[in-house]
Amino acid sequence: MNKYLFAEMTWPEIQQVIREERVAVVPVAMIEEHGHHLPVDTDLVLANEVCVRAAQKSPADMVVIPPINHGYAPHQMDFPGVISISSATFISYVTDVCRSLAHQGFKRILLLNGHGSNVSLLQVVARQTILEYPEVMCASISHWDLQPLIEMAEEIRESENPGGMNHACELETSMYLAIKEDLVQMEKAVRDLDKFKNSKYFWLDLVGKGEGRPVVMMPYWSAISETGTLGDPTVATREKGEKLLAAAVDGLVEFIQIFKEREHHPRVNHHQL
Repeated sequence: MNKYLFAEMTWPEIQQVIREERVAVVPVAMIEEHGHHLPVDTDLVLANEVCVRAAQKSPADMVVIPPINHGYAPHQMDFPGVISISSATFISYVTDVCRSLAHQGFKRILLLNGHGSNVSLLQVVARQTILEYPEVMCASISHWDLQPLIEMAEEIRESENPGGMNHACELETSMYLAIKEDLVQMEKAVRDLDKFKNSKYFWLDLVGKGEGRPVVMMPYWSAISETGTLGDPTVATREKGEKLLAAAVDGLVEFIQIFKEREHHPRVNHHQL
């Protein structure tokens, strides 16, 4: 069966893809401001598009679950357009989705993230899922951490490194241009980096390289950005976006193969006599 969208399947068809041992891929994102030039659904559109295009290339290996729209971003609430849910609600909600998939028989679940502040929470979700279902492998990764995308970004970026690719930036704007160019208002795109001072330990970039590992500290977004953007979207182009999107898709297809082939050992209770 070549269907790959969970929502378009009947339950017997879902039962079939479970028998085929496909990976259940859950896009997880956020509705939040993305500067003056990008729609508030940017994280959602990018994460879901990467998943759908990867499934189109490799339908026998994965099934795309309807995306989780809402994520965690209370620090963004000084800007209109943000729908943030609490960390506890987020963890409980996404874990419940994973529980549902595990209960049905999916043995491998991947949470494909598109929003920075979801990262640590999804790590908790994946771990909780495995603890409750030891026979299940559950992992999380953000689309910008897929190796082919990192390599492509390093090759084509024109913005500052680190700093230029962070939020509503060269990377996100380029990718959105490749998907829904008509919704991007490039004439309103501005470089916004000056309020956040990159230094040896304090730097923000999705794929860039600073001098050391960044210290995790997230102030209110309005304290580090004038426009909601953090980065330089003015150098974004559709051509860059097509390359970045294709690289992310290739990376996800590659990862799914590695994930499927990874051996899963049963737990061992060493307390037993």
